[in-house]
Amino acid sequence: DERMLSSRLGHALDPYLIRISQFVFNRHKVDANVVTIAGTIFGFVSCAFVISGHFFYAGLLLLISACCDMLDGAIARSSRRVTVFGGFLDSVLDRYTDLAVIGGILVYHMIQNAVSMVVLSFISAMGTAIIPYARARAESLSLECKAGFLERPERIVLLLIGLFIPRSLPYVLLVLAVMTHVTVLQRIFHVKRQARKESIDRQSIDH
Repeated sequence: DERMLSSRLGHALDPYLIRISQFVFNRHKVDANVVTIAGTIFGFVSCAFVISGHFFYAGLLLLISACCDMLDGAIARSSRRVTVFGGFLDSVLDRYTDLAVIGGILVYHMIQNAVSMVVLSFISAMGTAIIPYARARAESLSLECKAGFLERPERIVLLLIGLFIPRSLPYVLLVLAVMTHVTVLQRIFHVKRQARKESIDRQSIDH
């Protein structure tokens, strides 16, 4: 299985997340979509702090954004209000958050005239954008596509490491620049195998 730990955990953390949400919101019912939007706002504020060079605070805000991303799904499932629109909104806004933070890193290093870091940030942003696109495109063809080393949780963890430990940021960007595209390739080959198997199955049925 090419998927990382994040994919295997599933919804095992839901009970703990629900307890956290009840504590944070003092048992008041909160719409999952509101939490989703709040997470995106924290992501954009994190981007602003990155550009200003305040990496530690940017990391804290990104961590809060990531917590919101975990909470919204748990809240929706626990309240039995899982909707198609909610899933769509969450997926779209996650892309905004991911690219905003990496874009902030790119702009920061552009201001610092650090060309190599700008290039790494740009390549990382490309891979980060294409990973979910590959999955969406495959699923539009009714093919499953969750394979790959760097799903979103792994990418967020790497970004958090880079923001909390700025000296590690060049290495984090290098890993992202390489492994996001490796993940895209994994998904391409995964879909290719599925498509080939589906084609063979159809031929055997026809015969």
